[in-house]
Amino acid sequence: MLENALIMVAIIFLVNVLYVSIMTVRMILTLKGRTYIAAFVSIFEMVMYVVGLMLVLDNLNQFQNVLAYAVGFATGLIIGSKIEEKLALGYITVNVVSANPDLNFTQRLREKGYGVTSWSSYGMDGDRLSVQILTPRKYELRLYETIHGIDPKAFIISYEPKRIHGGFWVKQVRKGKLMRKENNNKEQKQSENQSNEQSSKTEH
Repeated sequence: MLENALIMVAIIFLVNVLYVSIMTVRMILTLKGRTYIAAFVSIFEMVMYVVGLMLVLDNLNQFQNVLAYAVGFATGLIIGSKIEEKLALGYITVNVVSANPDLNFTQRLREKGYGVTSWSSYGMDGDRLSVQILTPRKYELRLYETIHGIDPKAFIISYEPKRIHGGFWVKQVRKGKLMRKENNNKEQKQSENQSNEQSSKTEH
């Protein structure tokens, strides 16, 4: 009897974890404008919802099932957010203000494949360099590292644009230049490592 009760609790918990995880991903897809994919995912979401709710309603007199449903819901939210972080859908816009207008921010970022617009600005303590950068979310952390490498004291604000249309930014980013830059850098490093290995072998 106890074994059956534990199995039921585990099933309700897992079903609700799946339901909420899928629901979270579907909501994110909807917000990102991936309507057809979101509609497809919603089919599995509703199946999980009906199954989980049916199991709980059929056993409302057993408190452990309701508790499993609630804990599964909370766990599903956490897992869903982790999945969203891994998917990293969409783009972000990063605004950077540097206190050193002489730094060649624009060129160094464009060399790495980012879409960049820069202009001179003026702050309380003098001239500033303002830079606006568009990048896919999956490159967000790498972009911050690049910015800190150029100017560790740079002021950074980032946000997700709701709509992107036209301009050099879209062409630059959507053509995958960042990915090609990354692959080229990896190939260059590999070739350099191979050259160093061959040189060391020759010396020996």
